[in-house]
Amino acid sequence: MSAPFEILLVTAPGLEAPLADEARALGMTVTGTLPGGVTVTGGWPEVWSANYRLRGAARVLARIGSFRAFHLAQLDKRSRKFPWGDVLRPDVPVRIEVTTKASKIYHAKAAAQRVEKAITEELGAPISPEAEIAIKLRIDDNLCEFSVDTTGEALHKRGHKEAVGKAPMRENLAAMFLRQCGYAGTEPVVDPMCGSGTFAIEAAEIAAGLAPGRSRGFAFEKLASFDATAFAAIKAEPAKPLSTGLRFYGSDRDSGAIRMAKANAERAGVANVIDFGLHGVSELQRPEGPPGLVMVNPPYGARIGERKLLYAVYGALGKTLLEGFSGWRVGIVTSDAALAHTTGLPFLPTGAPVSHSGLRITLFQTAPLP
Repeated sequence: MSAPFEILLVTAPGLEAPLADEARALGMTVTGTLPGGVTVTGGWPEVWSANYRLRGAARVLARIGSFRAFHLAQLDKRSRKFPWGDVLRPDVPVRIEVTTKASKIYHAKAAAQRVEKAITEELGAPISPEAEIAIKLRIDDNLCEFSVDTTGEALHKRGHKEAVGKAPMRENLAAMFLRQCGYAGTEPVVDPMCGSGTFAIEAAEIAAGLAPGRSRGFAFEKLASFDATAFAAIKAEPAKPLSTGLRFYGSDRDSGAIRMAKANAERAGVANVIDFGLHGVSELQRPEGPPGLVMVNPPYGARIGERKLLYAVYGALGKTLLEGFSGWRVGIVTSDAALAHTTGLPFLPTGAPVSHSGLRITLFQTAPLP
């Protein structure tokens, strides 16, 4: 696989456009989008860089080859001739995941067994359902496409956010919502319901030019195609701050949340530029200095009986922002349009909803407030 191949950047459905924009900004060759993903072309260095640098991807899949098969015997024979050794190591366990659609081979479990047997007998790699390395076989219209999951644990797990609240915003989603609101690392960000601090920490990291994957490992480090020296060179590139002197702000009325947020910011290395305060939205004060972005992920009232109580919370948030944050833009992420409009904020037209933890959430944003 020395020639360029297709790389699939997986994201939450609804966030394909901002992820494609981020990939282009990092110099990647974007070739298209599909539901829940963005396709780019490149080689293994691009795979490593995508995992290490992209803030909006959930995982990175490398397309490692394909062939047609119309029955299980054919799948078995062609799987044995597949160049597994170019990608997989014989000493590293692997698992096989199969999906099949509109094909003569319709039994996914039987197909997985054929591929597993081919890998163990031809390469020697052990099969384990708990293996970090996953080979994904998609059989569609009798075309067998093989991909390897190069990520391992999902990319929203940056490696420094150990403490989370009841309904945390995933880091990759937070980064894409910030991007959709026009945040580029050059203005202050305020989160008045900060929970474990995700929006403030992501914003501070972006401003500091810190790579999201700097605190974690990846599945690709256990592949035969991995070059430790080349990846070390990628990691050694110095951070390029987009802005200096910026401060970020998070507040919450829950003291436990503030403790978590401070600890997470400390581990992320950005605690020195984030101010966390213990208070409700009605006590929120506009920071000194130029206007920026208020980014908030309020409770949605998904559980029975909660929704009525939240109207007052959303109303108080809107009142505080309209009275004290002239010139600031606002982004609110919620699954409930009625609650969002309770703020009284002048929202722009909304984009596509985003799938998150079984809910469809929407970003409501404003232009600079009057």
